[in-house]
Amino acid sequence: MTSSLNTSRKTGFSAKFETIANKVTRLAGSSYAFLIAFALILLWGITGPFFHFSDTWQLVINTSTTIVTFLMVFIIQQSQNKDSIALQLKLNELIACNEAASNRLIDVEDITQEELDTLKNFYVKLATLAKKENELFSSHSIDEAADIHNQKSQFAKNRVANRNIKPE
Repeated sequence: MTSSLNTSRKTGFSAKFETIANKVTRLAGSSYAFLIAFALILLWGITGPFFHFSDTWQLVINTSTTIVTFLMVFIIQQSQNKDSIALQLKLNELIACNEAASNRLIDVEDITQEELDTLKNFYVKLATLAKKENELFSSHSIDEAADIHNQKSQFAKNRVANRNIKPE
């Protein structure tokens, strides 16, 4: 079954690179890839005495690992970018469909570092308010944090006060 979101397919180098990057990323993260890499290093180490631990022998492993590392950086980065976008889209959907969530957080990954710091400071304040309540389910929205906090505090005080009133 194909996704209705796939209205246009990538073609050319970009599509081939994405396909290869996905396969290489999956393979490189497998236990077999680790075993193969370990076996190659072990084989290289065992051959040391045969080559008298020469400069060329050392250059083989240094050059090989440098090339593999250099290429893997780009492959892994491509995979991370794709995963990051997918995750952000999922979070955006959750925010968009939740009435209590602030839509200001949709596409928050595209704002400046200064704006991110401002939002972080806001959530630090919310966490402080929630800690004062000592209640797991206390929550606040971005736009109404102080008001909701005060309403919850007043409600909790009224609830406690009503429990202490004894009927005569």
